[in-house]
Amino acid sequence: MPDPAPGPQARPAGRPLEVALGLLRADLPAQIMGAPQDWPRWAVLLPHVLTATSHLGSAAGQPDPQTMADGSWLLDRAGTYLQVHARLTDARALLERALAIDEAAYGPDHPQVATDLNNLALILRDLGQPEAARPLQERALAIDEDAYGPGHPRVATGLNNLAAILRDLGQPEAARPLQERALAIDEAAYGPGHPDVARDLNNLALILRDLGQPEAARPLQERALAIDEAAYGPGHPRVATGLNNLAAILRDLGQPGAARPLQERALAITQAAQAAGSGRPGAEAGQ
Repeated sequence: MPDPAPGPQARPAGRPLEVALGLLRADLPAQIMGAPQDWPRWAVLLPHVLTATSHLGSAAGQPDPQTMADGSWLLDRAGTYLQVHARLTDARALLERALAIDEAAYGPDHPQVATDLNNLALILRDLGQPEAARPLQERALAIDEDAYGPGHPRVATGLNNLAAILRDLGQPEAARPLQERALAIDEAAYGPGHPDVARDLNNLALILRDLGQPEAARPLQERALAIDEAAYGPGHPRVATGLNNLAAILRDLGQPGAARPLQERALAITQAAQAAGSGRPGAEAGQ
């Protein structure tokens, strides 16, 4: 999810910690999910990020607000980098520190706090702890609804993530209206052919499968696949996600012969993406 907090600001040279954090933030790419081309830079600078941020609580004197903002940003992004590299316990610790800094800096109801809660909830899901993730995601959603209004795309992201948590908890009936609301928000905000709409359609199709309704899931998944092919090209990992999910629906419908070529195409895309260092296909969450 994009960072709503102010970005790094120009300021006079200060104490070494302030300078180090500011330089690291200015140098490191913000986008991590779906951006494997930027991971080598993170791999090089991650040890420096961890060392610098470890001094935030022990630095002499009170760091200025920009220094704390830089530290929080670095902790959040470093946690996300560790998350995509399956170092989930380490990622959780960094995200919890970022949340604590931002709650102290902005108060408990600030949109940046919602971002931290959302990202921490995603890690808890990956750790197999949806019960712990749910109250964080519900709190993040409430903050964003108050800050941006009920029809904002950030609210749609929160609804997507909460619906996914409810699926993990075996509650697809509760997840469905949240996912349908997310779809309506994104269609109104972006139009029917936007990739975020494809994400919503994909996730709603998964819920309908959970509910034993593959006939209803199929047209949604086919539409999501068409959007992603148009937006990203036929060889993108998001297309593999859609192909995998559509193949599963066809199997549910008793059509394994139709499912097989889709599954084979998804496998070829996934193998090519893995060779290039990309991520795995699956359900889509927002961050």
